[in-house]
Amino acid sequence: MPLEIGKASTGASPQAEKTDPAYLKIRDLIYGISGIYYSEEKLYLLSSRCSRRMAALEVATAPEYLEHLTTRGNRDAELRLLLNEITIGETYMFRHPAQLDALRNVILPQILQIKSLISLKRLRFWCAGCSTGEEPYTLAMFLLEEKDKMLAGWTWDILATDLNDNSLETARAGIYGEYALRNSSDLLRRKYFKDLGDKRLQTNDLLKSQLRFDRINLSDDSKMIFQKGMDIIFCCNVLIYFDLTSKRRVVQHFYSNLMPGGISSWAMPSRCSRWTIHFG
Repeated sequence: MPLEIGKASTGASPQAEKTDPAYLKIRDLIYGISGIYYSEEKLYLLSSRCSRRMAALEVATAPEYLEHLTTRGNRDAELRLLLNEITIGETYMFRHPAQLDALRNVILPQILQIKSLISLKRLRFWCAGCSTGEEPYTLAMFLLEEKDKMLAGWTWDILATDLNDNSLETARAGIYGEYALRNSSDLLRRKYFKDLGDKRLQTNDLLKSQLRFDRINLSDDSKMIFQKGMDIIFCCNVLIYFDLTSKRRVVQHFYSNLMPGGISSWAMPSRCSRWTIHFG
């Protein structure tokens, strides 16, 4: 789901980052690991993310923090913690009704027709960049509502992945407030959630059982090549923070992992318009 790189707490001044080569090296390190790229005019946003980790480590300067990311014994763990700071998602359930309409009226009927010809009545979905879980839980509710209608006799598997450990922990817990559920009907709330009080709801066992969460870095070729056999891949508001080279590599993996006739969908940066790309 979306990476809110554009929202950050106040850190060092933009001019300071342009004069400190350590931030350029941290930027390049992050890019090499995740595909997320900060242009020089956006380095101040990266520095504000770094400043939170620097405060936790009681590190005073960017060069010293760079050592924690590259040469210190804690470098792998620290890099993972920094990625958690960078990949902060913001989303809510039933965010894109038009996407669900297309899924119901166009995409699923096509895929069901193709798979019926080979008597394979199982569907595989992948929510790549699932953030705190709102998108895959929305998909799960949609599929459950169709299980006695369009999907009668079909089974499915939903893989939901993200780079951010904190987001995945929230997704697995499945506890949400009013913001995340504001587009969800009272019927769906009663059917798929447990009331925890204090305006918080938790996904029930039925809804949780539909999903499998995993940490996957979209720039990690060693993991991406093994996500085979997908019918539909969702990747919303993630690739807009990648440069062209990284986008091409991730899209190639999506292409390779789709079944014949499969479909991948993601939001593009131009006014957040949504494009659906057909493969096969």
